[in-house]
Amino acid sequence: MSDEELELDLDLDSNSDFDSDLDSLPKRSGILQSTSKRVRMIFSVMASPNRIDILRILNSKGPLTYSELKSLAGFKSKKESGKFAYHLRKLLRQSLVALNKSERRYTITNLGKLVLSLARQIEERSIIESGKMYVRTSHESIEEFNSHKIIQSLVREGSLPLELAQKITEEVENRIYKYQTTYLTGSLIRELVNSVLLEHGHEEYRNKLARLGLPVHDIHEMISNLDDVNNGAEGLLFNTGQRVFAEHLLTNVLPKDVADSHLSGDLHITNPGIWSMIPDTIFVNVKELIEDGINLGGKYLDVSRIPASKQLDDITSSLSIMIALLSKEASQEIVLDGLVPLFSKYLKSLPELEQKLTTAFATASTTSQYNKKNTIVSIRLQLGSDTKIINSIINAYKNYTKITPIPKIGLIIDNEKGKITDVSEAASEIISLGGKIMFARGQTSSFGVTNGSTKTTSPLSITLQSVSINLPRLAFESNKDETYFRARLALLMKPTLSSMTLRKKSISDLTRRGLNPILAKNTQYMQRSSVSLVINLVGLKEAVFNILGFKDNKEGRDILHKVIETAVDVTTKKGKELGDSVAISMTETEGSHRFATLDGEKYGKNSALNSMKGDSYSDGVVINASEISDYTPKSEHISECNKLSKLFNGGLLVTLKIDQNAKVEDIKKSIEKASTLTPSFKPVKKTAICGECGFKDEPFEDKCPKCKSPYVV
Repeated sequence: MSDEELELDLDLDSNSDFDSDLDSLPKRSGILQSTSKRVRMIFSVMASPNRIDILRILNSKGPLTYSELKSLAGFKSKKESGKFAYHLRKLLRQSLVALNKSERRYTITNLGKLVLSLARQIEERSIIESGKMYVRTSHESIEEFNSHKIIQSLVREGSLPLELAQKITEEVENRIYKYQTTYLTGSLIRELVNSVLLEHGHEEYRNKLARLGLPVHDIHEMISNLDDVNNGAEGLLFNTGQRVFAEHLLTNVLPKDVADSHLSGDLHITNPGIWSMIPDTIFVNVKELIEDGINLGGKYLDVSRIPASKQLDDITSSLSIMIALLSKEASQEIVLDGLVPLFSKYLKSLPELEQKLTTAFATASTTSQYNKKNTIVSIRLQLGSDTKIINSIINAYKNYTKITPIPKIGLIIDNEKGKITDVSEAASEIISLGGKIMFARGQTSSFGVTNGSTKTTSPLSITLQSVSINLPRLAFESNKDETYFRARLALLMKPTLSSMTLRKKSISDLTRRGLNPILAKNTQYMQRSSVSLVINLVGLKEAVFNILGFKDNKEGRDILHKVIETAVDVTTKKGKELGDSVAISMTETEGSHRFATLDGEKYGKNSALNSMKGDSYSDGVVINASEISDYTPKSEHISECNKLSKLFNGGLLVTLKIDQNAKVEDIKKSIEKASTLTPSFKPVKKTAICGECGFKDEPFEDKCPKCKSPYVV
């Protein structure tokens, strides 16, 4: 204990001068004379800014030692020690501050908090009553209006020359005093500044200074319409935050021509709110991550740290945490490889594996989602390896599917070295329950995007897609000239690829700085990962056959192939210039519906839109299960599908459309036949789900057989 603290303790033990300050107060009439001695003493304590500062420090910092409090309060020299002890003694005597003698730490009392709150209210009310111009700031305070702060903001945030900043500020200040608004806020001042900047033709400066946010009406609408919010308050916060970051992306990050292309409907950027923060698809070998233990560094301090896993219990617990955390670091899909060899190494009992894996899937399904669609977690199983473990994983997934209305976990079954007939029956049962299964040879996501990694030893491969090109729009504006159409496509792809490169750099930088801790810590993102850029084509058939006017015959399909080859050639050449791996895909995207809607509004209900079966452009190839028994590998539809699979170096989504009333045996036959016709396909069957209780164990149409709800998803 220091001499100062000892002196303070001794002084507190004596009450000899307890009333000395009271005696020194001038005698006054009225209210003060009728106020109790205790209240008068507290008011005398509040009279000192130093003592109010000490209360504020303890209120914000928590318990502090004598030396810590003294330093934070600004009493750093030895000459000021007496002053600090004097002020602290005042606070202790009035019970505004308390000393924990065992820990030798000072803390603010409830009475002290009350006094501090009262002081703040008096300060704010006095400001309001003074009649001067005061600003409610964005950091929750009221400050006197100061035009110099506008100048500083213009120079610091907008990079304006000082002379111009002074000129703009003078005009803004004149308007503020002219309007004499009773509720002056930081956002209102910013609006006035931006208005003046626009009037003077400084649009670029205005964009830098714009406030990003939502109108009051939009906030009210979000709170009023909660039907689309699946994950409570978190969903509202995600939606609000993403709209802010999406606006920032389109106004301040992307090149203006690319942003305009997205807004006009030439391009579509999926998930713009997180586009420059996290990747879309991650291919990762989970065996290495789990065996080494989850390293989160200083991030997610409220998440349990699980060391290197050597027992089945540890492995399944780690898997559940891994799925939950990785889901936050990709916007579309996580493809997990390496589970079968991992379980082969540590397995003792197949029934135990099945039970624990079902629990792990169910636990991981509580992860939050960024968008209306979840980030899918797909477990890749390579047939031809350990059949018993593969069957146990499939059974565990089936159990999980039964208890989950809409699963966010799926399976990718690679039949390159095995037979689909070994798992087709179990897979058919899962599909009939609404489970997600993809059949593919090689590394492919459930959206049909291929792993573009050339690093065979890399534990991680990242794919950045989420940009789609509206081919019907290009065709509409090409005057039915196929050569001009392909030239416009090539011109549009170049700035698009440049923006994708900017995105890659942004994600890499944010990951290195800790935004995506699993990628940064556990996979050595910067050193060992492989990143591929993929551009998606939408409405290829509508553009070539409906708008350009070619027939769906050999000549027309040759033109269609030429369009794909043009896109691949342009991206390959541009990729070499940029030093990136670039590919072209045709897969499912929300952009197909947006494009069709925008084009319908712009061009009217023309022949291209009338010829569509739904309200979206084509974004893949569809094979009807009801017709598949008649197909052979040489059938026109199948041969064209396989030709497209080879041309699209970034992947092609082939959907096997299964009738809603199909039985398990029918699904099984369709899967086995499809596996002989095409290298990859995704069976899709609509399953009725009760939107009230989640029931889906049997087919129903009008109302739920369990709870009788008419709300059917």
